[in-house]
Amino acid sequence: MESTFEAVRAEALFASTLQMSQSPADADVRAAVTMTLRGIGVQGCVARVATEFGDHPETASPRMHWALRMIHHAYAESCTPEVFNAPRAALA
Repeated sequence: MESTFEAVRAEALFASTLQMSQSPADADVRAAVTMTLRGIGVQGCVARVATEFGDHPETASPRMHWALRMIHHAYAESCTPEVFNAPRAALA
């Protein structure tokens, strides 16, 4: 079961511009979550997730599974110091 923090972070990653095909590092995931939450807030993330599930359920479900996996890894208690390095990808 996901915690509230995990769920919010997964929704933010889902709503971000980061793509599965980019194979982002943990630092990229954390930066994308932070930037998305600062940019559109929790409610904005929820709205984007809902819209995508309504408009494109066939792609939204795999993206949310990916987002949850990435959040579990990027915010794991056993994270290595690599997580805290600057993101390698420029996020717009």
